[in-house]
Amino acid sequence: MIQAVRGMNDLLPEVTPAWQALEDTLRELLALYGYGELRLPILEKTQLFARAIGDVTDIVEKEMYTFADRNGESLTLRPEGTAGVVRAMIEHQRLRGQTPKVYYIGPMFRHERPQKGRYRQFHQVGVEAFGLAGPDIDAEQIALSAHLLQRLGLTDVYLEINSLGDPASRERHRQALLDFLSPHEASLCSDCQSRLQRSPLRVLDCKVETCSAIAQDAPSLLDFLDDESRAHFAGLQARLDALGIPFKVNTRLVRGLDYYNRTVFEWKTRQLGAQGTVIAGGRYDGLVRQIGGPDTPAVGFAAGLERLLALQEITQGAPAQQVPLLFLGALGEAAAIPVLREAQSLRGRGLAVVSFAASGLKQLFKAAERSNALYLAILGEGELNGAPVQVKPQNGGESFSVPLENLGEALLERRNQDLHG
Repeated sequence: MIQAVRGMNDLLPEVTPAWQALEDTLRELLALYGYGELRLPILEKTQLFARAIGDVTDIVEKEMYTFADRNGESLTLRPEGTAGVVRAMIEHQRLRGQTPKVYYIGPMFRHERPQKGRYRQFHQVGVEAFGLAGPDIDAEQIALSAHLLQRLGLTDVYLEINSLGDPASRERHRQALLDFLSPHEASLCSDCQSRLQRSPLRVLDCKVETCSAIAQDAPSLLDFLDDESRAHFAGLQARLDALGIPFKVNTRLVRGLDYYNRTVFEWKTRQLGAQGTVIAGGRYDGLVRQIGGPDTPAVGFAAGLERLLALQEITQGAPAQQVPLLFLGALGEAAAIPVLREAQSLRGRGLAVVSFAASGLKQLFKAAERSNALYLAILGEGELNGAPVQVKPQNGGESFSVPLENLGEALLERRNQDLHG
């Protein structure tokens, strides 16, 4: 038997309604904030990610699904969405004199070790805004992410923020960090030892206990901020206070991608174990130029859909399954076509109907049970000749009878009663 690729999961019909509800909520909320949907290709040129993310990052070196196509061009399944959004903004000339606000929803791919809450194919919503340099848009995006969590009923979350400063600030901090960490190199984990020279900031975010303990006393990047970055960070905090959004400044909050600067933020939870980051974002003012566009300030965030859904299930229980309203059975060949016509007519009125034809009642009852429909009705010879249709609730309630021509009205009335109690 051929199985799915490890770490790439099927989403079966019993779970997709929860995904659809989440996506509907996202689209509705993002429209309120003026964001338009951008649908990106899943494949991009490998050069885009090497240029945007950095050749020496774990993503590019170890995690990307990269291959040569028939023309010998190196292509990559997108490991993240921001680089593709920037490429699209440049390619379609959306940045000069404009301030586009866009979002995307879709799958990403990283060749990581599959574990709970982390998959090789995972899904993200990403939110990006361009051309706005001040802290207002940073605060608005954090407010948007808070609004999303509230709309989803997720309350056991907390916000951490930090500033990475400008490139000169980070270079000064980088040297101080190297001076601090180098004497501890032998005590760092193997990953942090390899990161030490190329990206020492990543050591601050390591979850290994020995690395975390060492990082506690590391120099804070906030002590190296330039005046503009310090004022930007103070302005962000003032705006969050004004909006009533609690936060904690975490000087060890950094990013694994090299293009971030100034504001970084994360919404976290203690309910998902090691995969506790629910939403992560920040500012990346240099990325557009790095990819080949004009100097353009930019800020964005991304959220993993799997994690949002997992957190919803923990806090609210498994979502109710969507079930058909009616199972409409055809008893015998003579009833098959009338049942097809009636089922199609009912669906045209917005009623969810499963139709099924069989020669015996036993088959129909078994099929009705499998359908999980709320009501059962069977058309046989009597009903085709004018006898009332018997409609039976499958949860054990009282049956009722109705002329075939009134079946739609009766079901609509019952559905409305069920919805409104």
